[in-house]
Amino acid sequence: MTVMAKCLCGSKRSYGKCCEPVIKGIRLAETAEELLRSRYTAHVRKDTAYIMNTVHPAKRKESERKSIQEWSENTEWRKLEIIEATKGGPEDREGRIEFKAHFKGEKGDEIHHELSRFKKSGDQWFFFDGKTATHKQVTRATPKIGRNDPCPCGSGKKYKKCCGE
Repeated sequence: MTVMAKCLCGSKRSYGKCCEPVIKGIRLAETAEELLRSRYTAHVRKDTAYIMNTVHPAKRKESERKSIQEWSENTEWRKLEIIEATKGGPEDREGRIEFKAHFKGEKGDEIHHELSRFKKSGDQWFFFDGKTATHKQVTRATPKIGRNDPCPCGSGKKYKKCCGE
């Protein structure tokens, strides 16, 4: 990959200035988000060794290496979408990131929606754990107006014949 090619993590920076130096060990990720982006790029590039090396040492299991490698190899990664990052800056020791990784897998187009925790040990950020993000339930503040209900504007007409047109 050339220095000018866009990074696979979606940062709009070149790979050579974004994830490549972190993945190749030239420098450490400065933030949890930078580590997340480099891990996503490593998934796209099928670099299982980097993915495993960036898991917190207390959380590494050899059995996970095989499943990570299989998932990475059987997946066509499409896009990384950062929803929200909480802490995880250069001065922090922990961070949380909610993200969506869009991909094409065995079932077709899918989205992996996760809330990940990152921890810093010394100067190095590590992925600590993650859980599937729950969807926030939308609650209606006012009662639902049916098409045949009286219009709430007070006209006396049905909603569908008044404000619901």
